[in-house]
Amino acid sequence: MVRGFSRHGDKVEALKSANDTLFILLGAIMVLAMHAGFAFLELGTVRAKNQVNALVKILADFAVSTVAYFIVGYWIAYGANFFGPAETLAAKSGYELVKFFFLLTFAAAIPAIVSGGIAERAKFGPQLVATLFLVALVYPLFERIAWNGGFGIQAWLKASFGEEFHDFAGSVVVHAVGGWIGLIAVLLLGPRTGRYGKQGQIAAHPPSSIPFLALGAWVLAVGWFGFNVMSAQTIDKISGLVAVNSLMAMVGGTLVALLIGRNDPGFAYNGPLAGLVAVCAGSDVMHPLGALAVGGIAGAIFVYMFTLTQNKWKIDDVLGVWPLHGLCGAWGGIAAGIFGSKALGGIGGVALASQLVGTLIGIVIAVFGAAIVYGSIRNFAGLRLDAEEEYNGADLTIHKISATPGLDPRA
Repeated sequence: MVRGFSRHGDKVEALKSANDTLFILLGAIMVLAMHAGFAFLELGTVRAKNQVNALVKILADFAVSTVAYFIVGYWIAYGANFFGPAETLAAKSGYELVKFFFLLTFAAAIPAIVSGGIAERAKFGPQLVATLFLVALVYPLFERIAWNGGFGIQAWLKASFGEEFHDFAGSVVVHAVGGWIGLIAVLLLGPRTGRYGKQGQIAAHPPSSIPFLALGAWVLAVGWFGFNVMSAQTIDKISGLVAVNSLMAMVGGTLVALLIGRNDPGFAYNGPLAGLVAVCAGSDVMHPLGALAVGGIAGAIFVYMFTLTQNKWKIDDVLGVWPLHGLCGAWGGIAAGIFGSKALGGIGGVALASQLVGTLIGIVIAVFGAAIVYGSIRNFAGLRLDAEEEYNGADLTIHKISATPGLDPRA
């Protein structure tokens, strides 16, 4: 009888491991698809002479990220590696390997975010080197703090303010960190040639393809439900609240960006992304109406700050990665401490002070890490194409081919 119960228990455990592995594998596939969204969003936003580069760059960044995270980054973040025998790695249906795959797709979002800010004038090789160091060293450092209790910071926050820093799906860990790294890269790179005149005039560089921009936004939005919901990592922790909160934040960001952006399609399609960025952190603790408000505020942040950075501050952040990811991600980290509280209909278990401190730590690590990585690369190898290469476009300069054969993309 005891042996029978033991066998039954083993079968139940094996079934649970298989279900969890399938669950997180589906999440990894959905977030992997988001990288296609990053590529199409950038392709639609840049000029025609840089479209091929946008596509190749995202793919190459993902490949470098995979190697960097597998060998170094995952070990820094979680203290685990995959250098043991394959038989050991295959235990529990290979759950730990697939968990790595899932978390890799988050780590690889860092260079994908940065890519949009530095588009049209960045060298290809040096950016891949930057990706290597960002994904191997900089990103995992904060990932370890936020998601693995590293360096005792979470314990200190709980002792000081009553709760740990809460970031369920990466508003700060992924998006704010990526956005602030992107800002430093953009500032060190400088604006595109001819973007800003000496007399303060601004040369318009309109998107090359609104349909591709829209396609990229839609692919990202759909994949985001894997990004958020599957952050539960095991099927028994799945929450419909996370799904609906993601939906409401997406809708809130869309409506507000559409309204204050005066029907501009660029704002309309970045609005839902702003809402989704912001809701990640507190999607498991907010009320859906709170998520709607968080997304709406994020949509307003993006439209206002994108316009301010481009037109007044003369920061040539091509896709607006700092306002979209850096600022909306930071807002999401703070918003989790506000709208996740029981006073506003949330589940609770969050402290505003911890959210503020945790968000600030993420930003500081991102800024200093990016300054070291991009500053070093600029000094040793250079970051940007020369004026002639930039005029010819990254497609012809780097890849020796145009996205529009037979036509001059420089026209």
